[in-house]
Parts: sequence; structure tokens; C-alpha cells
Amino acid sequence: MSDSRVPNSSSGQGSGGRRRSWAELLAGRVKRQKYNPERAQKLKESAVHLLRSRQDLSALLLEVEGVQCKKLCLSNLIDCGSSEAHANHSSSFIGSALQDQASRLGVPVGILSATMVASGVGQICVAPVDPSHPVLLTVEQRKKLSSLLEIAQYLLAHNMFSRLSFCQELWKIQNSLLLEAVWHLHVQSIVSLQELLESHPDMRAVGAWLFRNLCCLCEQIEASCQHDDVARAMLSASDAVRMQREWSFARTHPLLTALYRRLFVMLSAEELVGHLQQVLETQEVNWQRVLSFVSALVVCVPEAQQLLKDWVAHLMAQAFESCQMDNMVTAFLVVRQAALEGPSAFQSYADWFKVHILHPPLVPSRYRSLLTDYISLAKTRLADLKVSIENMGLYEDLSSAGDIAEPHSQALQDVEKAIMVFEHTGKIPVTVMEASIFRRPYYMSHFLPALLTPRVLPKVPDSRVAFIESLKSADKIPLSLYSAYCQACTAAGAKPEDATLGVRADPSCAEEPLGQLTAALEELRASMTNPSQHDVISAQVAVISERLRDALGHSEDDISVEIAKIQLSIDAPRLEPREHTAVDLLLTSFCQNLMTASSVAPPERQGPWATLFVRTMCGRVLPAVLTRLCQLLCHQGPSLSAPHILGLGALAVHLGESRSVLPEVDVGPPAATVGLPVPELFKSLLTCRTRDSLLFCLKFCVAAISYSLCKFPSQSLGILCSCLSSGLIKKFQFLVLRLFPEARQPLSQEDTASLSWRPLYLPSADWHRAALSLWTHRTFQELLKGEDAQLTYQDWLHLELEIGPEADVLSDTERQDFQQWAIHERFLPEPSASGGCDGDLEAACTILVNTLLDFHQSSRSYGRSENSDLFFGGHRGNECIISRLQEMAADLELQQDPSASPGHSPSKGHFLYGIFHRRLQGLISGWGVAASLQRQRELLMYKRILLRLPSSVLCGSSFQAQQPITARCEQFFHLVNSEMRNICSHRGALTQDITAHFFRGLLNASLRSRDPSLMVDLMLAECQTKCPLILTSALLWWPSLEPVLLCQWRRRCQSPLPRELQRLQEGRQFASDFLSPDATPQAPNPAWLSAAALYFAIQQVGEENVRTQLKKLDCEREELLVFLFFFSLMGLLSSHLTPNSTLGPLKALEVCAAVLECLEKRKIPWLALFQLAESDTRLGCLLLRVAPDQHTRLLPFAFYSLLSNFHEDAAMREEAFLCVAVDMYLKLVQLFVAGDTSTVSPPAGRSLELKGQGDPVDLITKARLFLLQLIPRCPKKNFSHVTKLLADRADCDPEVSTALRSRQQAAPDTDLCQEPRLF
Repeated sequence: MSDSRVPNSSSGQGSGGRRRSWAELLAGRVKRQKYNPERAQKLKESAVHLLRSRQDLSALLLEVEGVQCKKLCLSNLIDCGSSEAHANHSSSFIGSALQDQASRLGVPVGILSATMVASGVGQICVAPVDPSHPVLLTVEQRKKLSSLLEIAQYLLAHNMFSRLSFCQELWKIQNSLLLEAVWHLHVQSIVSLQELLESHPDMRAVGAWLFRNLCCLCEQIEASCQHDDVARAMLSASDAVRMQREWSFARTHPLLTALYRRLFVMLSAEELVGHLQQVLETQEVNWQRVLSFVSALVVCVPEAQQLLKDWVAHLMAQAFESCQMDNMVTAFLVVRQAALEGPSAFQSYADWFKVHILHPPLVPSRYRSLLTDYISLAKTRLADLKVSIENMGLYEDLSSAGDIAEPHSQALQDVEKAIMVFEHTGKIPVTVMEASIFRRPYYMSHFLPALLTPRVLPKVPDSRVAFIESLKSADKIPLSLYSAYCQACTAAGAKPEDATLGVRADPSCAEEPLGQLTAALEELRASMTNPSQHDVISAQVAVISERLRDALGHSEDDISVEIAKIQLSIDAPRLEPREHTAVDLLLTSFCQNLMTASSVAPPERQGPWATLFVRTMCGRVLPAVLTRLCQLLCHQGPSLSAPHILGLGALAVHLGESRSVLPEVDVGPPAATVGLPVPELFKSLLTCRTRDSLLFCLKFCVAAISYSLCKFPSQSLGILCSCLSSGLIKKFQFLVLRLFPEARQPLSQEDTASLSWRPLYLPSADWHRAALSLWTHRTFQELLKGEDAQLTYQDWLHLELEIGPEADVLSDTERQDFQQWAIHERFLPEPSASGGCDGDLEAACTILVNTLLDFHQSSRSYGRSENSDLFFGGHRGNECIISRLQEMAADLELQQDPSASPGHSPSKGHFLYGIFHRRLQGLISGWGVAASLQRQRELLMYKRILLRLPSSVLCGSSFQAQQPITARCEQFFHLVNSEMRNICSHRGALTQDITAHFFRGLLNASLRSRDPSLMVDLMLAECQTKCPLILTSALLWWPSLEPVLLCQWRRRCQSPLPRELQRLQEGRQFASDFLSPDATPQAPNPAWLSAAALYFAIQQVGEENVRTQLKKLDCEREELLVFLFFFSLMGLLSSHLTPNSTLGPLKALEVCAAVLECLEKRKIPWLALFQLAESDTRLGCLLLRVAPDQHTRLLPFAFYSLLSNFHEDAAMREEAFLCVAVDMYLKLVQLFVAGDTSTVSPPAGRSLELKGQGDPVDLITKARLFLLQLIPRCPKKNFSHVTKLLADRADCDPEVSTALRSRQQAAPDTDLCQEPRLF
């Protein structure tokens, strides 16, 4: 009875007629009843039921608290115009009041708060609304709802609000609930739309409610658009340009894009573009609607992209033909809008601009000025897009074809070239100085940042450090920039960069832009359950393109800039942290999407999602993507999992699909000029050097080729080849043949297998079986018949040379068997049109040698060994190929006609020398450091090849008395005289190995003739005139050469050594006896050989005994002294050019001075040594073939190094002395200006040790003073050749030239004795 009266007690009368409050009733019940937990729970449930059923919650609270609770009346709390809403009612006060009330009622505060807020929302929504806006709030309603939501946010933040109860309460008033109110709840994070919809018990009913409200909203938008269009059409073109990025596909309202996509389903691409054209032909248009339509069109309808380009081109032509400015404005706006959607939808804005500048339309002559103005403005706009003349590099070749390189890439090239010039000259290049003044924006914005890239500084300062310090000293680097650079370098040395690589997204990238990109990528992955739905995929890819721009911080202009060429450092790829994270997100998403899509459908039925996704990577983010691929494939490939390999392989295919729109890539040093297409880049990224890299490369090739064949099964072989890198196909052939012996057998018709993508993406992928299945696939075998896809003999050699035997997957025996099979069974009999040798063994040897030399010169062979002489070309893998060359060379010798010299016809010579000659002609000539080093490296390889082949290659297999010098000898002598003399000589002689190899061949060939001694004598006699360096080399190495030759000779002949070999013995013996204390030997003939032997022996004498030993020269023949002086001069120059030579500079100078003193004492002419010419058959023809060209060019340096040793009487007595002295001085100045004297300049640490010797500047100063003092003292007859000397060199030193001419024209001087002394 009592329980039944409780609900009505609050409204009924008491026994005394007084109306009692609800609190009094409850208090009375508490006093009369003992506490019972079950009843307490029932009471709590009853209270909750009462709260849920009571609609006028404000009145209930007023009833509970009386007058004081009026402050909680919701109508006042949400009334923005009431003073109570602002003055006394903070959110904290409301929360406190609700907690108190909940505790009194015994209910959770969250339920009480949720019910109160839901009631408030209901009150707001049932207020009078505008009948024309059935789903939107009025301004007054929005203000009230905003106040209520502030309270709700506070309650939610303090765990005083139940979302579930709130959702349930809202659905009780769903008929009056407005859609905009629900949207505000979602935006303010009170309760999400998804959570609200899912809380309804009847999904069909909630779907109907949502659809009804959305339909009302669309009707309202349509009605409002008609009203707003007139106002929005008044936007100017500049306003549209400024705002159009906000109208991109990703930023357009989803309801509008959904409407557009429904329209696209109903109409064809031609009809859509036609309607767009009709709309734009009207007087006033709503640019926001039109341009958002353009974005949606290029994103969702790929067929419309080309139609849009053609229509824009038509607009531009009309604009120029009839001077219609509106058409041009329309074209610009449309192109800009389409370009905003990224490369997957439209070409870049800068690219479109360039096309119209490089290929302008044909316009009538009266409008030519308009076209000119347009091009000028377009160039200005290109400058705005960072493609300007201002950004051209300091050393850029303006005559070269192609686009201007990216400023950062060009700046790197400029820095490298500037440092190279600085190394040669020791001065800041003039180009850099000019740029710091006249091209300061480029200098400050690009050049200095590229130069001051932080790094770990070397312990010994290098050229870059010296260059930076020189710029700083010249005040060409701002102090703040230099300080920041030093700090960054210090930090780089203290904390080396973490080189860990991987295809995983950083979980800490929850920053707003990256978080949005991650969310967009997740939505795309969710769409992979049906990858063929093009409209959904293309729309989501457009969103990803927008999010990617924001994540990388690219502006609209940045996106419009076209990348002409990408500079990629394969050895040390670097990425900024933001780029690293964003690209990892893209690559990870692509791999995951591929695996998800492959689980649903094979590649050929997955739709264009992958193509669209990859096009998103083909814009400004492409350099970062390629850099990350370099890190992954080059440096972390073997550790990648199967899904990563499959994903990256498919990515390579789709990059190949877009190759026509991608820039080239430079993978070499910054100065490289030849770029690679992006698909061919993978050939460089996939190395085959070790076991792990071989297996990884095989997997990647299988993944890429299999994917392409499955993705495009019906395409022609030409299209397949365009999508695939030819390098990948060739590497796959190489690896299959190398790793699987069963693949070396010819395929029969029954061997062809089918190809399936499914086994590859399963966890238990069998790569061995997949590789063989691909190898035997009919389409793949058809693909191999294409010229670009064929693995040629040269390709095979290049790939085989890369593999290090110590890390090879094959054993030594397996490797030898494979190489012999490949050469003799695969490539030797193959036609040359298919990359073989037509059965020609000499052709096979020629290709092998050329490939070996190319590989040695390439960067792939660098850095393989600290000691490049230890292994052939710095890489032991070359030794295996050299062994195959030796085998083929031996077979080739046996194939020759016995009547002819082996390996050649008598007139043709050996094929190796032909290879050497052709390659040397192709090298850059000159005395530059780079050219010299390249030539030296090439010649060292020639020597090593010759040393590993039979000695008969040097001089033939046999000699004939009528023609002792064979064709091979002639070729070898020419190689020595023209090349080895300059590069491979050591202390005035060839190295010991090549010298011994020649003499072994000489004796072998001679011992096969009827008169061996005669053949040796004839041969060496010819050497005296045709290749004297051979004989001086034999003298130098005679102590180690003599025992070998004696043993070889005595094994076949009992007679003494031939006479010419005995001359070498006698020459060495004379030199040894000459340096003995008591002996006074007579020098044997020829004198130049004795002089050479004596010079080599003097090098072994201590510096303190040189003068004493050389006193015996007074008794020697004049001819020997002249030759000895020449060899001594060569030794002096060698001591400066080779700091670690046996003969130091001071000792070498002492030897020269001693010999010169003897010549002066005996009045023997010696000036002819400084005027040598090939036409001089007595001295020049001989000595110029013994000395390197660099030494003879530096004779002026040697001449004036002996300045203090010139005798005064000789200078006056010799009529030719003045001419020689002037000639040497002018040549010395020319050498200094050209920078060639830097090779003889002493290092900084040795200048004090050398006592000032060798400093070119000091030497020129002394020489100049010497001449200025000498010229007035010389008789007039000594000036007969002055005019000829100064013909083209008078500007070298005007003062000396003037002194010479004045003295030449003056009368004979009668009182020369009054002039100051010269010495």
C-alpha cells in the first residue's frame, strides 16, 4: 500500500491538507523503515525510472531543491541572452550541483547529466524553426546549443557524463532531433555520429531517419545554391586563384562529391566535358562549384583527363587567334585546379606552362605581340614556381638540351666543381666570387646550404674544409651560418645518425598531418576488399594526395614545380625525418594493399588502384621515394620480408608503367651528365655481390616479372618490356642460369609451365619453384626473344665480375664449371645478333678484355680492397675471369697457322694492342688531374693483363733474321714509348714485372730460332733506337733479372750470353767499379747506357759521399757526362714529383750540381739538353724516349733550381745561354699560370726541410731577378733570337720583354764591367 503511493505522493495532499515536498516524503520513509539493501536497490531503480520518464526535468529539480535550485533551470542555463547564463553559473558549479543531487537520489551522476543534457537538446530542437530549413538550426538555436555543449564538454572531461545513456535519451526524441544538432555533437566530440547511429536498436529505422534528413539537407542546399550563385559568381579570377586549393577534391564536402559521382555514372566523359564547356561559356559562373567539379572529374573519370587537356589546348588557341582573354583565364583556372589533384590525375602546372613556352601555338601575325607578352609572363610565373634563370647553376652548360636542374641538385654540382677548381688553384674560383656579389639569392639560398651540409669533419682537413675556411676569411659566409654549421658538424660527430632501415611506420607519428595521412591510407586499405571499384579508389587516392602534401609541408607552388633530374646518392642516401616517415607510410600501405587485394583477386582483376597509388608518388615526393627505395634495396634488401619484396617488385612495375612522365635519375657523382630512366634505376639498386644479395635479387626479379605477366596478361610484349626494366630481366636470366643447373638445358615444348601469382603471396612461398616456373613460362620465353631483353655475353661478364668469390653462393669448382659453360656452350656459339660471338674465339677474348677494363674504370670496382695491387683491379673476382681469358688465349695460340706468328697475321699484330689503341683514343687527353688519373688507371690494367698472358704477346713466338722486330714488338714498343713511359715508369725505367716479362719472351722467341744469340743481339740493337727505355729498365733491375735470364739461357744453350746482354752486364759492372774507392774503370759503349747505369748506382750512395764519388767524372768522356747530367736532371724532377722516392730532393740537387760543375770545369756544352727535339737524331730522339713527358715539360723548373750553380763566365761566354735562360723562364711562368708547378711544390711540412728548394714562386722571383741583371751584361750578338722568343709570349712578363727589346735595339755597351756581379 505504501509502495503504491509513492509515485503519486508528490502531487497529492497530506492528511493535514498541506502539500508535502518529495524530500519530506522520502525523509519520512527513511525514519520509519530500517535499512534494507534490497529495498535500497529497488528504490534506486525506481528513482532512475522516474528520472527517465519525467520530461520536465527542470521542474523536477526545482521541486527537489526548492527556490535555490532555480539556478539549475536548463532554460536559463542555455539562454545566451540571460544574465544568469554568464554571471553566476560556471560549468564547475553545475557539475558540483549535479554531483550533490545524484548523491541525494542515489543514482550515477553520469546518467543524471546525460538525461539533463539530452533534455536540453530536445528543448532546443523543438523550438520554432524556419520552415525553409527543416534540418538546420537557426542562429538563436545555435547559440543556445553552443552554451549547452560547453557544459556537456566539461561534464565529459570530468567523467560525469554517460555517452550510452545520452544516446538512448536522444533516440527517444528522434522525431524532433535536427540533423545539424547531431553534427555539432559529432564535431564537439560529445558523441560521434557512428556511435550515435550504432546505439539505436533498430538499424533500419535509424537508416530511414538519416536518409530522410540527408534528403532534406540536399534539397535545402540546392535551394540555397540558387540564392548564393549570383553572389559567388562575382568572385574575380584572382579570388578564385587564391581560394581554389580549398576547392580540391579532398576538401570538397562529401555530399557534393557524392552528387558529382552519381552524375559521372549517368554521363560519358565526352558529355561531362561538353557540359562543363557549356557552363563556362555563360556570362557568370560559380567558380567554387565549377572548379570542384573539375577536381572530381579528373579524379573519378580518368577518360576525361585527356579530353580536358585537349579542350584547354583549344581554349588557348582560341585565346590567341581572337584575342579572347576570358578563354585564357578559364584555361589557367581549369589547369591549375586539375594539377592540384597530383600526378595521378593531371600533369603538373609547371610542366603545362613549359609545354606552351617550348611549343607555342601558331597565331596570326597581328597577335604575335600578345603571344610574346604571354611567354614573358609565363616565364615570370615559372620563376614564381622556382624554375627560373636565377636558379641556374654557376657551372651550368647553357648549350645542353633539357630542362634546368633542380636548384638543390645543381648546387651540389656547383659545390663539387668549385672545390675541384680550388684544389687546382688554391684560390676561391672567380665564378663563386662573382656569384656572391651579382647572384646573391642563388649563392645564399642554394650554394652555401649545399656547401655547408653538416658532416663528421675529417681529422686531417680536406679540400672542402680549406675551401670553407677561405670563403670565411674572405667574408663570404655569414658568421651565424658558419657558427650553425660548426655546431651541426660537432653534433654529427658526437651522435652519428641511426642507420637503421625498415619499411615500418613510426608509431609516434601521430602529429596532425601525418595522422591524417595514416587515416587516409587506412581507409584505402579498407577499400581493398573490392579493389576494382574505381570511383571509390580514385576518390580515396585524391584524398591521400592532399594529405601527403600537408604531411610534407608542400605548398601549391612547390607541387607545381617540375623536377628535371633527380640526384641520388646510392652509397649514402639521406632523408629528412618527416620525409622518411611519410614515405614509409606510403610504401607500407602499398605493400599491405597489394597483399589484401591479392587475397581477393589476382592482379589482372584488381583494377587500377596500384596505378593511381603510384602516380601519387610521381610528383614532388618522388625523390624521397627513390631515396628510400635505395636505402631498402641497396642496404637492407636481404632482410626484407616476402610481402615487402612482392610489394616493392609491383611498385617497380608501375613506376615503369609511368616512365614517360618521370624525370631521369643521376646515380653517380654530382658532376655526372648521363641520367637513367627511373625503371632502369632498379638495375643499379639490385647488386649481386654476395650470397645474400644474390638470393634477394632473385626474389625481387621473380616478384616484379611475375607480377607484370599476371597484371598485363593480354598486353603486347612491347608494353610488357616498357613496364619492366631490361636490367631486371637480364639479372633474372643471369641468376637462374647461375644458381639452377637444370635451367641450363634447352627447353622443350612440353617444359612450358603456367604462371600463378597466388603461391607468391602465401606465407610458405617457394622462391626456387617460382623462379623455375617463371623461367619456363611461354610468355617469358617469348619476352626473351626481344633485343633489349637478351642477356648478352657482355652483360653476363659485367654481372659475373661483380660477385666476390669469398662471398659467392657457388664453390670454386661450381663457379669454374659455370663460367666455362657460359663462355664455351652459351655465348661463344651464339650469333652476334643475339649477344654471342659467332663462334669466334678472338671476338670472345676481345669482348672479355673490353668488359674487364670497363668494369675496372667504373665505380662498381672501387673500394673493394685497401691494396688495389693485391687483387686484380682491387677485386679478386676478376682473377676468375682472367683465368678464363688465359684459357681462351692459349686455345687461340693453338688455332693459329704455324707459318704465321701466333695470335695475329704478320701485318695485323696482336688483337690486344688494337683494343688498347682504340680505348686510349677514346680517353680524354691532357694534363688535368682527372684525365691523368683515368689514363694511369687504364694503363695499369693493360700492364696487368699483359703480365697474365704469355710473354709471346709482347715480342712474338719466334724471330727472323731478315725482320727481327715482329709486329707484336712494334706494337709493344709503341705502347711503351707513347703511354707506359709516362705512366708506368719508375725512377726513369719501367717497373720490374713488365721488364722481366719482356726479356723472358725475348729469350723464349730467340731460343726457337736457328741462331738464338744473333736474334737476341739484333733485337736489343733495335731497342737502342726504337725503345731505349727497355734497356735502361733492364739496367735498373739487372741484379734480379740477370739470374733468371742466365738460367733460362743455359737450360737451352751452352754458349755465353749474347753480346747485347753482356753489354748490360758490363754497364752495371762499370757503375759498380766507378763507385769503388780505388778503381778507375773505363765506360763501355754506348755511352748513354753507361751513364744510365752510373746514375742508378749513384742513387744508392749516401748523400754525404756524393761529391767525393763524383770527382772521378773529370776523367770520363764528354758524351757520358752529358748523358749523366740529363739522367740527373730527371732524378731531380722525380724527387719532387715522387716525395717517397729513393733519391731525396737535396741529394738529387747535389748530384746535378756536381755533374754541372764537372761540365763547366771542362767547358763541355750542356745547354742542348734543355732544347731537345724529336728531329735531333743525336740526343733528342734518344733521350725523349727515355724521359716521361711530364719531366721534359718541367725542365725549366730543373734549370732554375740550379741557378746558384751557374758559372758566371759560362753565362757570358755561351752565346746560346741567354736565349735558353729566357726560354726556360717564360716556360716556367707559363707552367705556373697553368697550375702545373703545383706537382713539384713541396708539402707544407717539408718546406723547411728542403731549405726553400722547390717553391715555384720563390724560383720565379729569383729567375726574374737573374735575367734582369743578366740582360744588360750580355753582348748584343746574344740577342739574335729574342724576337722569335717573344713572338707569342711577351705578355708573360712585360718588364723582362721590355728589357730584352731595349737591349736588342741599343748600341753595343763598352763599359759592362761596371755592372753588378751576377753570382
